[in-house]
Amino acid sequence: MIKVGILTVSDKSSQGEREDLSGKKLKDYIKKLGWCLEQYQIIPDEKEKIVETLLNWCDREKLELILTTGGTGVYPRDVTPEATKEVLTKEVPGISEYIRFISYPHTPFAALSRGVSGIRGQTLIINLPGSPKAIEEIFPYLVEIIKHAISKIKGDSSECFRN
Repeated sequence: MIKVGILTVSDKSSQGEREDLSGKKLKDYIKKLGWCLEQYQIIPDEKEKIVETLLNWCDREKLELILTTGGTGVYPRDVTPEATKEVLTKEVPGISEYIRFISYPHTPFAALSRGVSGIRGQTLIINLPGSPKAIEEIFPYLVEIIKHAISKIKGDSSECFRN
């Protein structure tokens, strides 16, 4: 069972001004997959808070997967990729490239997504867009990639993922 954290980065959702629909979509997917949602938090678009949360979830909580949603665009306060890069020990750009590739048939604005993906210790971190529609369009395609990546991060040298 994969231990997961979902981090929603949104000024409005963190202040209760808007419901966290993308985080809710991710929670629903995690539940359907039978993975264990260990952490869920909504925080504002503040680099220091994002870094602090990611470090805690990777280094202390030892989560295997952190999915962030929000803060990956070009708004002045969108800093999720910068915060994530600060904590990564290895980038895995192919995951983020794949996310954008999946998104292009749905919207040309995928070109504005700046999300990054990578590893810190034994944790895979993936930045996802903040739109519930984008989560629906993207996440199902990532499940097998996530499972395989986590098995490799743990040192599994076999060809198949073992749940």
